[in-house]
Amino acid sequence: MSNAFDFIIVGAGSAGCVLAGRLTQDPNVRVLLLEAGTAREPLASRVPAAFSTLFKTRHDWAHQTEPEPALGGRRLYIPRGKVLGGSSAMNAMIYMRGNPIDYDGWASGGADGWSYADVLPDFVRAEDQARGASDAHGAGGPLRVEDLICKNPLSAAFVAACEEVGLAHNDDFNSGIQDGAGFYQVTQKGGRRWSAANAYLFPALRRPNLSVARGVHATRVVLENGRARGVEYIDGGQRKIARADLEIVLAAGAIGSPQLLLLSGIGPADELARHGIPVVARLDGVGQNLQDHPFAGVAYHCKEPVSLLNAEGLSALLQYVFARRGPLTSNIAEAGGFVRSKDGLDAPDIQFHFAAAFYVDHGFVKPPGHGFSIGPTLVAPTSRGHIGLRSTDPTAPPVIVGNVLSQASEIAALVAGVRLARKIAAADAFVRFRGSELLPGDGARTDDELTAHIRATAELLYHPCGTCKMGKDELAVVDPELRVKGVAGLRVADASVMPVIPRGNTNAPTIMIAERLARWLAT
Repeated sequence: MSNAFDFIIVGAGSAGCVLAGRLTQDPNVRVLLLEAGTAREPLASRVPAAFSTLFKTRHDWAHQTEPEPALGGRRLYIPRGKVLGGSSAMNAMIYMRGNPIDYDGWASGGADGWSYADVLPDFVRAEDQARGASDAHGAGGPLRVEDLICKNPLSAAFVAACEEVGLAHNDDFNSGIQDGAGFYQVTQKGGRRWSAANAYLFPALRRPNLSVARGVHATRVVLENGRARGVEYIDGGQRKIARADLEIVLAAGAIGSPQLLLLSGIGPADELARHGIPVVARLDGVGQNLQDHPFAGVAYHCKEPVSLLNAEGLSALLQYVFARRGPLTSNIAEAGGFVRSKDGLDAPDIQFHFAAAFYVDHGFVKPPGHGFSIGPTLVAPTSRGHIGLRSTDPTAPPVIVGNVLSQASEIAALVAGVRLARKIAAADAFVRFRGSELLPGDGARTDDELTAHIRATAELLYHPCGTCKMGKDELAVVDPELRVKGVAGLRVADASVMPVIPRGNTNAPTIMIAERLARWLAT
């Protein structure tokens, strides 16, 4: 492998795959992609319903927060893919862009050129929509987006129950109108996961101008006279340096990218001083502004044996192996919706994820029998956390402080979400299925009791972002062209640059961000 490249990309997650695939379309551009994971595509990644079996394996960074004060000192688990495709190789595959108001807010807050009208062409460019092209959707792009092949009857009951309680039916959450309930579209192709690696990276692997180094751990950006010139990384126990003639792009995610900046001397002076790291560029926002989507579960036993527990049987396996059909094609969270927890809100602040299964403690706890879950998720959180270094050892996990649900208004919104989830479960559409309530249980009825349930059980939805925010204020780390302030030749392109978390699942927005940067770098 050559030691000199035009571009070095750190991280083969969703953004890194997009950049590697797009940039190497020009045969004269030499690209090195560095990835800590060793696997190309684990078998469990290919099978949609099996994604949670990758949690806490060698394919998962398996991060966790520090003890969360508002949640009784619990540490919250944050799975992150350590594999080609990153977290798009182990997520629930929901294709969700967010609300137009999110991007208009980015632009009005200082991220010039990132309004919804600005970013829509990049969403469309990425997409291969099974329903065909339209004003809001693209066909022929790398990222396949399809309707679910197999829809569980419990998911259909959820959608019908939502309509019973007054929620509008929404057949396309990405049309620009987000309110309502319906089935989610997924990043699948013919019944199998279609990760960012499937979409962008794997087709590019045979290109001679793309080099991919797997099983390597980036340790710092090499800076010379205020410019990023290379990346130091560990490969087989040895430290090596690769050099870039044009630019280096960090795409290591909202946890990995700020950690690498800090190790390189780019960040808050006090944080760097604590670890004896010389300040190369003082950027107080590195690692700040951490956001994620917290959720609290409502779960019921199911009176009929129709849940996704059936995906574990021989019949389901045979359907999948021979026809790519059946319950193993499920993304688990098949249906959902967006609602406003109170009157007067400009956009939904609660998203429902419905699972035709028990989803307790990330799937690690398996209550006996069939069941279903409704997860009210706070998609407009106001709490902010931060990421810092645990030590100067680049392989040590960083310190992650979420400050999750530290605001009373956030708890109130989730209490409203839990109450609405119960109302949906009580609708006539669920009569034949609904058994006893597992969570929160009959003992939780008052606001105080539901608050206690939320504080005892709330988890994160695996959408960390914001820790290298773009903009113009004092905490902005990158400018609207994703250039790290004060350091030439260095950009960040992943969920860390989002100033405010979008209302919805964050994989599609991350891919959009990388599509934009790839287009800029190619001109």
